[in-house]
Amino acid sequence: MISRERVLTALNHKEPDRMPMDLGMHTSTGISVFAYDALRKYLGMPQKNPTRVRDCVQLTAYVEEDILERFHIDCIALAPVPPKTKIWRPREGYEYIITDKFNAVLNEKGEWLASDGERKMRMPAGGYFFDGDWITFENRWSDETFSTFVKEAERIYKDTEYFTALTGLSALFGSDIEYFCRMYTDPDEIKKDCEEGLEHELKIVEKIIDGCGEHIQMVAMGGDLGTQNAPFVSPEVFGELVAPSLRKLCGFIHANSDYKIFLHSCGAVEPLIDILIDCGIDVLNPVQITANGMEPEKLKSKYGERICFWGGGINTQGVLGIKGADEVRENVRGLVKTWKPGGGYVFNQVHNILGDVPPENIAAAYDEAYKCSGY
Repeated sequence: MISRERVLTALNHKEPDRMPMDLGMHTSTGISVFAYDALRKYLGMPQKNPTRVRDCVQLTAYVEEDILERFHIDCIALAPVPPKTKIWRPREGYEYIITDKFNAVLNEKGEWLASDGERKMRMPAGGYFFDGDWITFENRWSDETFSTFVKEAERIYKDTEYFTALTGLSALFGSDIEYFCRMYTDPDEIKKDCEEGLEHELKIVEKIIDGCGEHIQMVAMGGDLGTQNAPFVSPEVFGELVAPSLRKLCGFIHANSDYKIFLHSCGAVEPLIDILIDCGIDVLNPVQITANGMEPEKLKSKYGERICFWGGGINTQGVLGIKGADEVRENVRGLVKTWKPGGGYVFNQVHNILGDVPPENIAAAYDEAYKCSGY
């Protein structure tokens, strides 16, 4: 199979020739630019140009095709080069290509402070990502910017065999504590917000379908629903306030395209999975296996025939960055054995690979996953 066929087969809950693999298709399924550069150096694969920053908050890398080929990756990011870029040097020895709209200054404490005029975020001295407000520095739905995504989607479809998805849709709910508190204190306002958000997202979806057509295979939306211990909101409240609008959004996508629908939602979301399936979500990511109720065996047995899992292939919280390479391989082997049967799974680590993860552990994880990938 070519990569595109392999991923689609798995997403249709069938076994392809081997388990498909991803590294960096979504902005939260990737690798820190710091870890990426260290990995390239470890592999003896230097590059002529600096690494391109794909996400200005998480500081994830655009993963280039030579690395995708090295690790047998089946997915590629739909991430055109911004119209104007500049070089950013976060500290000595590191330089990256970043959009020229990225506005950050270094203060006397060695902290990087970034702003778009209204929102602010901060990276401490020696840090690997920004925290604070989430600033995207682009409006990808503007006609000018969106046209670059349309052209890149066509290039990927015609010139490569990779699977790709357009990211950036909203799942119609917020991801902060204040929002979830408002679901209990102001439920009518939340329901109204969801209905208004639905109208906005439907216009964007129409634009995507008209512009990208068959050149993409999936659309991705995001919104965190869980903490490490439990969902932010009860299934009953989520089902009453958010699910009706989310169901209409997913229904429109499925009725008017062949796209799969990918939801990135961190944390202990197991009590909400039935509702997400009912709404029309096809793929759940990042599958935070160390959160309460997110045991792989339980998820695969209970939901594996009704939703696809994308992630959960290596324990990033307790193994990848702090154990040795042999323990990384062992962790991957056990998880792949659980997730792989019957299809419905794409290998990926839980969320992003952080900046200080040893490169030998990254290589060990992905090489072991490929070694175990055959059906």
